[in-house]
Amino acid sequence: MNNTLIPFIREFAKAPTVVASVIPSGKALARQMTSPVPSRGQPVVVELGPGTGAFSRTIQERLDGRGRHVALDINERFTALLTERFAGIDAVTADARDVSAILAERGLGQADAIVSGLPWAVFREERQRELLDAVVDALSPQGAFTTFAYVHARGFIPARRLRRSLVDRFEEVVLGRTVWANLPPALVYHCRRPQQRQLNHRMGGIPDHAEPEDRFGAGDASARRLPTLTFGQ
Repeated sequence: MNNTLIPFIREFAKAPTVVASVIPSGKALARQMTSPVPSRGQPVVVELGPGTGAFSRTIQERLDGRGRHVALDINERFTALLTERFAGIDAVTADARDVSAILAERGLGQADAIVSGLPWAVFREERQRELLDAVVDALSPQGAFTTFAYVHARGFIPARRLRRSLVDRFEEVVLGRTVWANLPPALVYHCRRPQQRQLNHRMGGIPDHAEPEDRFGAGDASARRLPTLTFGQ
């Protein structure tokens, strides 16, 4: 058995609304999630909600000793495990909303890539909004942000809200191919060109129960606003 599976299940049992999944994400999802990590130079890569390191290992492989890899998790057991497993990772026990402050403390500017394993489905609207605003603040204008949602939950209110929020905050939001090899199957959002913060707060007036068409007009808003959309492939 994977030596990170038992700690992950243990932490899930203690706080299921924080860990949100009973098993870590798989390698196929990790490859898609970390694809925007630059292959050259000395990039600053931030990982939010790394857990036991399902994406961390792939980030480390892509960096191959270059740049900086800062990982934020509110669970100190996870950050201790990451520090033990990966010599090149700077694991910090902190709230993801403090990402800009964490980077500033280390003398780093904005991130070139932010990879999020945060459990969006368990967050209330206000926290979700604050977290995404923190991502926009911490990401460079040329940077990329990736996060994922489970296929079975994409019709739920938090998932619909996440999609609308991403479209509001990024000029380009591309939905990747379904990762059927993951358990459960997942979809990755690839987001680029973060927009100015003053535009983001218009989301505050959207009720939790609003469907995408309630806001953008008839039809599926994502199909019009997402440049590339590939469901179920």
